[in-house]
Amino acid sequence: MSNPLTPPVAPKHPKTFEQLGRTRTDDYAWMKDEAWQQVLRDPSKLRSDIREHLNAENAYTKAMLASTEALQAQMFAEMKGRIKEDDSSVPAPDGPWEYYVRYEQGAEHPIRARRPRGGEMGEEILLDEAALAKGKAYFLVGAAGHSPDHALYAWAADEQGSEYYTVRVKDLAAGEELGAPAESAYGDFTFSPDSQWLFWIWRDENARPVKVFRRPARGGDDVLVYEETDEGMFLGVGTTSDDAYVTIHVGNQETTEIWIIPGAEPTADPACAERRSEGVRYEIDHWGDRWVIRTNADGAVDFKLCVSTEPLPARATWRDFVPHEPGRYITGFAAYAHHLVRMERVNALDRIVIMTRDGGEDIVAFDEEAYALHLEGGLEYETATTRFVYQSPTTPRQWFDYDMLTGQRTLRKTQEIPSGHDASQYVARRLYARAADGAQVPVTLLMRKDTPTDGSAPVMLYGYGSYGHAMEPTFSIRNLSLVDRGWIWATAHIRGGSDKGWGWFMEGRKDKKTNTFTDFIACAEHLIGEGLATKGKIAAYGGSAGGMLMGAVANMRPDLWGAIIAAVPFVDVLNTMSDDTLPLTPPEWPEWGNPLTDPGAYDRIASYSPYDQVGAKAYPPILATGGLSDPRVTYWEPAKWVAKLREHTTGEAPILLKINMEAGHGGASGRFDFLKEIALDYAFAVWAMEKGWMKEAVSR
Repeated sequence: MSNPLTPPVAPKHPKTFEQLGRTRTDDYAWMKDEAWQQVLRDPSKLRSDIREHLNAENAYTKAMLASTEALQAQMFAEMKGRIKEDDSSVPAPDGPWEYYVRYEQGAEHPIRARRPRGGEMGEEILLDEAALAKGKAYFLVGAAGHSPDHALYAWAADEQGSEYYTVRVKDLAAGEELGAPAESAYGDFTFSPDSQWLFWIWRDENARPVKVFRRPARGGDDVLVYEETDEGMFLGVGTTSDDAYVTIHVGNQETTEIWIIPGAEPTADPACAERRSEGVRYEIDHWGDRWVIRTNADGAVDFKLCVSTEPLPARATWRDFVPHEPGRYITGFAAYAHHLVRMERVNALDRIVIMTRDGGEDIVAFDEEAYALHLEGGLEYETATTRFVYQSPTTPRQWFDYDMLTGQRTLRKTQEIPSGHDASQYVARRLYARAADGAQVPVTLLMRKDTPTDGSAPVMLYGYGSYGHAMEPTFSIRNLSLVDRGWIWATAHIRGGSDKGWGWFMEGRKDKKTNTFTDFIACAEHLIGEGLATKGKIAAYGGSAGGMLMGAVANMRPDLWGAIIAAVPFVDVLNTMSDDTLPLTPPEWPEWGNPLTDPGAYDRIASYSPYDQVGAKAYPPILATGGLSDPRVTYWEPAKWVAKLREHTTGEAPILLKINMEAGHGGASGRFDFLKEIALDYAFAVWAMEKGWMKEAVSR
C-alpha cells in the first residue's frame, strides 16, 4: 500500500515537436486526452490512466493538507457568515414590473423573480435556479432575461462547466417551455425588440462561437443570420439601448466588427457598421437621433467617444464627441433617453461622468485612497435615473440611484455582513512600486489597524495582468479571513491590465509581456523595501492568466515567495498557443503572438512559458488547481506543470495539485461550494507560512 504522503510520480513518455525549425520535447504530453472535445461534454469519457493519475494527485493533496481541514472549515464558516443568506438585489424597474434576484436561506443558487412596480407584494418567480440545480454536481446560468413585452423568459444553462449552454424559453403566463431548446449554445442571447424572435450563438466541436441563429421566440426553426469564418474571433449579440437595432458583435482583443439589424425589421439581413481593421476596436449604441461610438481609432490609445448621425455608422461618418485624453481611459458608456453616462479610469481610480445631449457634465467620484465604482445602469431607456455601485477594500458595496436631472444620490442598499464588519478597524493604502524601467506600479493594501508593519506580518500578493482586465480595489468577504489573521492583502495593478489605461495593457502584452512579471516582482520588492514584508513570507496568488504570472515569477524569483497559489493556471503557453484546435488559441494569438507562423513569437513565448522554463531550483510550496471540464485552461496544463516541477525542484517544499473533477474554469457553481475552494487556497498559504520552508531557505 502506497504512502499517502508520497507524491505521485508521473510517468514520462517523451513526445517531440518540430516547429519553425525548432525542436522541443514534452515528457508529459500524454496527460492531454486525445478525445478532449468529448471529455468537455462528458467527463466520464476521460482516459482511465489520466483519471487514475488525477485522482492520485487529489488524494496526495488531501493527505498533505489534512492538518488544515479544521482551518479550512473555519475559514469557510467565516466567509459564509459574511454572506446574507436570504439576500436580494435592488429591484430594477422596467415598465409595469421590477425585476430582481434573491436567495433563500441556505440556497446555493438564486431565484429570479419580478413583482408589480412600486409594490412589495405579488412576486412572480421567473426561474428557480436552486430547483433546476437540485441533484446536479454542476449547474450555472450564464444569461437570463425577459422579452421586451414581459411575456417570455429565456435562460442559458451549463450543466457541465464546459461552457456549452442550453438556451430555453418559457411562456410566463402558461409557465411552460416553448419549442425545443437551443443546444451547444454560447451563454449569450437576445430577444428582438418586438419580442417575436430570439437570437442565439452556436458553438462548434472545438467550443468556438461561430454562428448566430434566429428562431421564433415561441418555438420554431432556426435561420442562420451570421457565420464567422475567422476562428480567431468571438461573437456576441444584443440590442441598442433605445431598442432601435439588434447588434452582432465580432471581435478579439484588438479588432472589432459590428453588424446591425433594424429593430423594426428583425428578419432583415444584417449590415456592417464598420468593417474590421486590425488594431481598431469600437463599440456602438444608438442614442435616439445618433450613434455613439467608443473607439481607439486614430491613435486614441485610451479611447474616445464619437457620434454619427448616419443610418449606418461607418467610420467616415464618425466625429469626436469626447476627445481622446492620454491617461483618461474611457472604459465604457451607457445611453439613456436624455443622458449619456460614461465610465473613466484615471491612475487606477474610477469615476462616472453624466453627460447631457448638449455636452454638459457632472462627475461622480469618491475621496477614498482606493475604491471601485461600477455603473449598474438599469433596464429602462426613458428614465432620468441611473444606478451605480461603490465599494472599497474596507467598505462593503453600496448601491445608489442617481437622479441625472438633479444630481441627487439615493442610497438603495448597503451590503449586509451578518457576522459584523467594522470598517474603522481596517486600513486601505495605495503605494507605488518602481518597475525596472521606471514605471510606477500601483499596489493596493488592506490590513487591520493593529497589524504590524515591520515586516513580520505575512503578505498575500495578488496579481493578474492580462487581457486588459483591471484588478479593481473592491470589497471582499473572502480576503478578510486572511486579513483578520494578521495578514496584509496586497493587490498589484501590473501592466497587462488596464488599471492605468489601455496603454498600461499594451505595455504588458506580446513582445512586452515580461513587464507583467517584472512588475509583480517589483511590487514584492517594494513591499520588502518599505519594511512591510519579508522575503520568504510573501504568498503569491493568481488565477487563469494570473496563474501564468505565478508560474513565471516562480521560475524567475523563487526565493521571494513563501507560497504560491496558481488557480486554473495558464502555464503551458507554448504548447497551447501551438494547438489551433483548442477553443481559445486562435482568438488569443493577438495577445501572445502566433508561434505556428512567427519564429519571433515562438522564441518569445518559449522564453517565459512557465512549463517550458521549469529548471533546477528550489521552488517554494505551490498549490495548483484546475477543473476537468475547463475549456479555457485545460486540466492538463496544471497537471503537467506540477509533474515537471516535482521532477526538477532542488528544494524540499511540497508541490500540490487539486483538480475539481466536476467543474470547469470558474470552479464550483454554488455560491457556498465555491467558498470551500477559496478556503483551501487560503489554508494552504497559512500552512506553508507556518511550515516555513522558504523562510529557512532564505536564512541559510
